[in-house]
Amino acid sequence: MKRNLKRNIVIVAVLVFVGAAVYLNWSYNSRWGAADPAMVEAEDAATEAANEAYTAASAGTDGASVAVSAYFDEARLTRQTSRDEALALLEQACSGQDASQEVIDESMRQINAMASWNLQESLLENQLLAKNFTDCVVFVGDDGVTVAVPAPVDGLTDTQVAQITEAVVDNTDYSAQSLNIIEVTE
Repeated sequence: MKRNLKRNIVIVAVLVFVGAAVYLNWSYNSRWGAADPAMVEAEDAATEAANEAYTAASAGTDGASVAVSAYFDEARLTRQTSRDEALALLEQACSGQDASQEVIDESMRQINAMASWNLQESLLENQLLAKNFTDCVVFVGDDGVTVAVPAPVDGLTDTQVAQITEAVVDNTDYSAQSLNIIEVTE
């Protein structure tokens, strides 16, 4: 009972922070209007310089491990971008003047689910890193959990699969049948 209360308090706190961040972002963007072209060019130049520095730094490393690392970075970025876009749409649906109570309730349910998924993903990623996986990315959704981990050419060992399965089953409401493991080969 106490565990559920604590979890609900954490979820509510995360929702409040996410809502505040969305409101502040909306408020900031509506106040300042369109982007300054000079600022956009400066940011693009800085990004390009950072990419060139990364390329130069990784030139001496194994190309496969750089590609695997880039996969995980891109997967995290895609996950966050998708969630941010979905959150913005849900916030917009909730705040519409003609939004019915059903739409508001469903939007809030989905926002709550997304906050819960974010917490579960972070927890699972930290646990897998603690179990000596060099990197990982976890996706939690309505239909189950997907875990992407780097794997040698001959695949994950039974022990590694068991560690992933144990982490997911122990920390989520999903069963082992709802788990999908993606082996990213180096």
